[in-house]
Order: sequence, then structure tokens, then C-alpha cells
Amino acid sequence: MHTGLLEVCLRSAAVYAFLLLALRLLGKREVGQITLFDVVLLLTLANSVQNAMVGDNSSLPAGLCAAATLMGLDALLKSALGRRLRLKRWVEGSPTLLLRSGRVEWRNLKKEGLGLDELKAAVREHGLAGLEEADLAVLEVDGSISVVGSRPASGRRPRRKAAVRLRAQ
Repeated sequence: MHTGLLEVCLRSAAVYAFLLLALRLLGKREVGQITLFDVVLLLTLANSVQNAMVGDNSSLPAGLCAAATLMGLDALLKSALGRRLRLKRWVEGSPTLLLRSGRVEWRNLKKEGLGLDELKAAVREHGLAGLEEADLAVLEVDGSISVVGSRPASGRRPRRKAAVRLRAQ
């Protein structure tokens, strides 16, 4: 007896919701940059939840139904995120202040699982010599660190780069 297509859709929706929640709980630093370990995790996750979605129905229609459900839910979620700011903040998170006027926000750094070395590296990547030259450093929702520098004593403007993606160890 095969799992019906409606059940495949419901199972797929449940798996989608679970994975969305689980990946959100990992934090923005964990999904900000994909590494080899992340690829392995995603592949094994996909394999492990396949049977949870389609049950004993491994037919082409069941697979297409599961895929269509996942893509439909993704489109609905993206549409809802565009209209609902509160939902967007819950799903994507919000930027976190890491440094203000050269002073480290230690509580936020710890909350995000970052070390001082990673913050210093991001500041250097933005062309600044040290934390004291940075007016602001923010961990963005995509996992990148944006740095805004002050004018160095030499009077020249610091070199500005695009946001740097670093990974917490």
C-alpha cells in the first residue's frame, strides 16, 4: 500500500517546517557561508528526510508532489516575508552590533559565537589597522560582517571592501 499524494504533501510540508526551524536555530553565522561540512550536512539531511516525505511511495508522482510542495512552500514563505516584517525578522533574524566606536560589544560577540580574532580579521579585511579605527561592525543577517571605519590619523580614507564572510569555529 502506497502513501497517498496528499499525505506526501503533508509530510513534505512538515519536513520543510522542521528544517527551516532547525537551520534558523543554528544561527546566522552557521548559514552565512557554505563549507564542505555544510554540503555534506545538506546532502545527508536530504537523504535522511526523503523517506519521511514520501513514505513507502517511491513513485515518480510522489517525488514530483514532494518537490512541488517544497517549492510551493518556499515561494509562499518568500512572498510572506516580503509583506510581514515581524515574520521576516523571526525567520531571517536581525543584524547584531559587534563593535561601536572601537569598543567591542562582548555580550553580542559571545551570543553570536564569534571570537575576537574573527572580529579583528573582519576589520583588517576592510582595510583598517585595528579595532580602534572602526566606528561600527555589524554581523548581518546573511552571516557577513560589515565594518564602517573612521578616518585614520594620517587623514587618508580607509579602503572599503564588500562585507566579509567569516565562519565561527
